[in-house]
Amino acid sequence: MFDALSPELAPDLRRRLARIQPGIKSLDVDAIVLCTPVNLLYTSGKIFSGCAWIPHKGEPHFFVRRPQGLTGTNVHAIRNIEEVPAVLAKAGLAVGRWALEGEELTWSFWPRLSRLSEAPAVNGSGLLRRARSIKTAYEISLMRDAGLRHAKIIATYPRHFKPGMTDQQFALECEASMRRAGSLGLFRIHGNTMEIFMGSVLAGDNAAAASPYDFALGGAGLDDSMPVGQNNTKLLPGMTVLVDIAANFNGYLTDCSRTFSIGPASKEVKRAHQWAIDIQAAVVAAAKPGVSCESLYQLALDTAAQGGYADTFMGLGQKAKFIGHGTGLYINEWPVLGARSAAFLEPGNVIAIEPKIILPGVGAVGVEDTFAVTETGLENLTPCDPQIVELQ
Repeated sequence: MFDALSPELAPDLRRRLARIQPGIKSLDVDAIVLCTPVNLLYTSGKIFSGCAWIPHKGEPHFFVRRPQGLTGTNVHAIRNIEEVPAVLAKAGLAVGRWALEGEELTWSFWPRLSRLSEAPAVNGSGLLRRARSIKTAYEISLMRDAGLRHAKIIATYPRHFKPGMTDQQFALECEASMRRAGSLGLFRIHGNTMEIFMGSVLAGDNAAAASPYDFALGGAGLDDSMPVGQNNTKLLPGMTVLVDIAANFNGYLTDCSRTFSIGPASKEVKRAHQWAIDIQAAVVAAAKPGVSCESLYQLALDTAAQGGYADTFMGLGQKAKFIGHGTGLYINEWPVLGARSAAFLEPGNVIAIEPKIILPGVGAVGVEDTFAVTETGLENLTPCDPQIVELQ
C-alpha cells in the first residue's frame, strides 16, 4: 500500500481487497491488472499512471510511471508497463494468467497487457463493477457527508435566479455555488457512450428534447458536440425548471434533482410533481435487500399510470427505461432499477431514484435523491425539501 494513507482508508482498502480476491479466483486467473483511474483509486486510494497487480491471494503490487516519488509497501517505480513481469519475478512472484478491464481498455492496450501474462487474458471488468456496487461503511460515510453538503447547496439555488435569465445563465450560477462549496466538479461516467459537464438544467419544452445519451431526461444542449442539457431557453413565467447537478466532494458522486417554477406553480404542475414525489416514496417503501430491481421499476410505472402519467413519465416519445441507478465513483454504477434488470438490492448498494414527468408546454417536474441500502430499507443521503420552489 502507499504511504501516508489516512487511518480510515488503509483498513478500508483491505476490506475492498477481501471482496475482490475471491472473484479473481472464480475467473480462473491468478491476478487482475487494473489501469483505469477509478479502479486504481478504488483499490489503492490514489490515481496514478501505471497499474495495480492484484493476485487471487496475497498482497497487491502497484507499478507507478507518474507521478515520481510515490512510496509504500509493494510500490514500484517503472518507466513502462513491460517492466511488470520482471519486477514480479524479482519479488519471487509468478506472473500467471491475468484478468483485465476489458470494457475500458483501448483496442491497442489490451493485447499489450495480455502479452505480458502467461496465457490469454480474460475480461475482469464485471468483477470490479460488482465490487464497487457494494459500498463499505467507510464509503457510505463519505457519500453521507457529500449528500448533506449537496442538499445544503440546493437550498441556495433560488437566490441565484434573476428575471430574464436563460437556463444556461441559471445553470452557471448553480454550478458555481457547487464549486464554491468545494465540489470537485468532476462527473465520471462508466463507458464512453455518455458525456455531460456537472449535470443539466432543463426548462420548458427543452426537458422533452430527446438526447442520444441514456440519462433520465435529455435536453437539446448548447451545441451538437454535447447534445444534452440546457439550450439557452429563456426562463419565462409558467415554466418549470428541473435542476439535476451532481456533487463530487471526495470522489464519490451524489445525485439529486429538484424542481423550480418561474412564478407560482399551477395546480396541474403541483399535482404532477406530487405524483412524482409519491412514486419515489412508493419505490423507497418497497426497496429492501433481496427485492428485484426490475420490480421496483415496474412499481414506478404502475404508480405513474395510476396518476394518469403513463404517457409522460420519464420522457415523451423517447423514454428512459429505468427509474434509478447505482452511483459512487461513477455516476452510473450498478445496480440499475430498470427494465430487464436481473439484479436484486443488497446492503451497501447506493442508488439514485429519480421519477420525472413531462408536462408539454410547461417543462419537467420530479425529484431525485441518493439512497443507501441498509439491512432494513433505504437511508436518504440527500435530505432536502422535495417540494417545488418558486423563483421570482
